[in-house]
Amino acid sequence: MTSPPLVGVLALQGDVREHRRALEAVGARTRAVRTAQELAVDGLVLPGGESTTMWRLAVANDLLEPLRCAVRAGLPAYGSCAGMIMLADNLEGGVAGQETVGGLDVVVRRNAFGRQVDSFEADLDFPVLGAGPALRAVFIRAPWVEKVGADVEVLARVATGPAADRIVAVRQGGLLATSFHPELTGDTRVHRLFLELVRAVG
Repeated sequence: MTSPPLVGVLALQGDVREHRRALEAVGARTRAVRTAQELAVDGLVLPGGESTTMWRLAVANDLLEPLRCAVRAGLPAYGSCAGMIMLADNLEGGVAGQETVGGLDVVVRRNAFGRQVDSFEADLDFPVLGAGPALRAVFIRAPWVEKVGADVEVLARVATGPAADRIVAVRQGGLLATSFHPELTGDTRVHRLFLELVRAVG
């Protein structure tokens, strides 16, 4: 890939600007994605936000099936928080009829850490990011991964507290997902990791 990768950010709802800013800081070009035509990108970010709203807006905009087709065809994708829910093949705690884009062979529990008032920050050991300080992770009405398939690599777990050992970051091929919001901290290492996946596929 000779020019910087073009990474789309699903722009139906959620932390769109924050993800675009982080991606551009690590060398990507970015595009807001609201239509199937705008899915002509090298990678896609599904941002944090509200997963049921994102699902309903994707259906209303005739975008859910094109998203599924793009991911099935091998488009690298990264989901943070609600984006993790959207990429999960299986969902616990969703609203009646809630659908996902799928692609990740995981079971994700929606709002697993509690409601907005239960939001918190934690330092995570995230070895795939390489040497450096622990990753400060922001959890806001966050999901966690309850089960992973054989091809899913667990990248990080919560270390302490009542949710100790819960899975909060996974990777499967060109798909990456985190329970937390790296776009809110100024630490771009997760976005850099995703851009490496995009370049590897490209």
